[in-house]
Amino acid sequence: MNRMMIPVAVLAFLVIVVGVSATYTLDEHEQAVITRFGEPKGSSVVDPGLHFKMPFVDTVNRFDKRWLDWRGDPNQIPTKDKKYIWVDTFGRWRIVDPLRFFQRLRDERNAQSRLDDIIDGETRNTIASFALIEAVRSTNRPFEDDEYTAETERAESLEKVAQGRDKLTRQIRLRAAEIVKEFGVELVDVQIRRINYVDEVQVKVFERMISERKRIAERSRSEGMGRAAEVRGQRERDLKEIRSEAYRKAQDVTGAADAEATKIYADAFGKDPEFYQFMRTLEAYPDVLDSSTSLFLGGDSEFYRYLRSSKK
Repeated sequence: MNRMMIPVAVLAFLVIVVGVSATYTLDEHEQAVITRFGEPKGSSVVDPGLHFKMPFVDTVNRFDKRWLDWRGDPNQIPTKDKKYIWVDTFGRWRIVDPLRFFQRLRDERNAQSRLDDIIDGETRNTIASFALIEAVRSTNRPFEDDEYTAETERAESLEKVAQGRDKLTRQIRLRAAEIVKEFGVELVDVQIRRINYVDEVQVKVFERMISERKRIAERSRSEGMGRAAEVRGQRERDLKEIRSEAYRKAQDVTGAADAEATKIYADAFGKDPEFYQFMRTLEAYPDVLDSSTSLFLGGDSEFYRYLRSSKK
């Protein structure tokens, strides 16, 4: 009995191995090319689920259906107006014909390398055909013009954009997409991630920007000092005007008070001249006579007239 079980177990094991080797499954995001001894057999397999193949001799080469990222290396490119810049690009692509892709490129690593050559080459050709302003701007929208806008920015704002960055990237994508079709690849997007001056030019640009900002700051300080002097002068004029007006009003009030006092004195003198003279004389005594004053007058002086009268 034991001797009969061994062949059965071996046969069952072989059946399982052959069954496993003869089937394979694809996920929703996968597609495959079946090769036999390295050569493709049949068309591409793009439907997910369980599939069959020749056991042991067929190999499943799986590829991604999803959109894949491509990132280029920054390249130093001269523009049409002889300005050297670094251009950093990125894109998105996918495999639409797995069989052709396998025949021409074999795997995604080779595909990335070919995309590097094609997209970088088209980027270089396109950027070199246009001025820098075309790669930097997309529209002719004017810069915000204020006192802090540098003169170079104002000058650049006068340059008109004929194509613009969007059209340049679209041109790069269309040309590169036409080339990569032969590899079973669809290129859906190419964008410029960053543009920058090369190091030598960048230093000069920064120095120019610093000098322009210093000049603008100096101009602002000068205008501020002029405005401060104007404000101080206006303040002095206003202060003098206020003081003059206050002095005039004070003199008017004083004059009116003196006139009123004079009128009162005149009325009092007119009613009783003797009493008025008496009161004015008494008011003069404290102002004239004090402990530090020596006054020598004759006995018949008019100043002592009321004092003499009081002694009698």
